[in-house]
Amino acid sequence: MAEVTSEFMYELLKKLNQRFDKLDNAFSEMRADNITLRGQIHVLQGDLNNLHVTVGNIEGRLDRIENRLELREFQEAQARFEPQP
Repeated sequence: MAEVTSEFMYELLKKLNQRFDKLDNAFSEMRADNITLRGQIHVLQGDLNNLHVTVGNIEGRLDRIENRLELREFQEAQARFEPQP
């Protein structure tokens, strides 16, 4: 078995330290990517909420139009049975 010297241990610790530095950098990049993704999801959620409001407004307008058309159709049908001058 190879003899463990202080120089060997020092080299081993230096390599471990370099690996931990690489891991720290990788974690930092992953955190930055995660923050970016969360921001994009937040923006998409806002866009989706705006679309829901727009669709709701359109549905409300369509309901009012349909109500007016039904009243008009009812009046037209009623006029057929009323005496004409």
